[in-house]
Amino acid sequence: MSTIRIKNLTYGFDLQSTLLFENANLTIQTSWKLGLVGRNGRGKTTLLNLIQGKLPYTGNIEHQTNFLYFPQEVKDETLLTYQILEGFDETEYWKLERELNLLAVNPEVLWLPFEQLSGGEQTKVLLAILFAQDEGFPLIDEPTNHLDLAARKLVAHYLKSKKQGFILVSHDRQLVDDVVDHILSIERNQLVLHQGNYSVYEAEKKQRDATELADNRKLKREINRLTKTADEKAQWSGS
Repeated sequence: MSTIRIKNLTYGFDLQSTLLFENANLTIQTSWKLGLVGRNGRGKTTLLNLIQGKLPYTGNIEHQTNFLYFPQEVKDETLLTYQILEGFDETEYWKLERELNLLAVNPEVLWLPFEQLSGGEQTKVLLAILFAQDEGFPLIDEPTNHLDLAARKLVAHYLKSKKQGFILVSHDRQLVDDVVDHILSIERNQLVLHQGNYSVYEAEKKQRDATELADNRKLKREINRLTKTADEKAQWSGS
């Protein structure tokens, strides 16, 4: 297990406009299965790229971790699938075959051109190479985009069974709920950590939002009361 420490992270596509992150701080244990959530455009994929050092930023991101990103870039889909996977990492064949079997994929697909595989098969072989590697911390970005319901359930079971940790980004809330033990939410330019799965996070967020709404209403009533009192005093003084 190792640690990823984010200190005073500030990043924006244009520092003169709205920042995606502003002096954000966070400590992540690589043993966690961490679900990264936030509204579209809030910076989920950007955060994964920042962690990998692919974008400039201010602040510090400290780690001694080899990151493994999904989906990997396939530059030539006409190559045999095995040739493509060899290009990512020199993984022993039996380990790759083991992961494919866990994902219910016939290892024979390795000897087909990658372009001939279905979208679901392509997704699964890329996940297989990710977890067949001996070392590394997976950063998994939207793994169920090309999967039907049965395949999504299979991937959920596969990820849940893994002993190693990872960061998972997915719009599939059921997948996140079934798999993760921590949630990292992007809220108002900050990184907020929650222990538990998505259901726990959602319940806590609803309670937090309700409390904030009640406090805002109370504050508004108090402002209205003070304004009314001030107006009455002004009218009394002027009469």
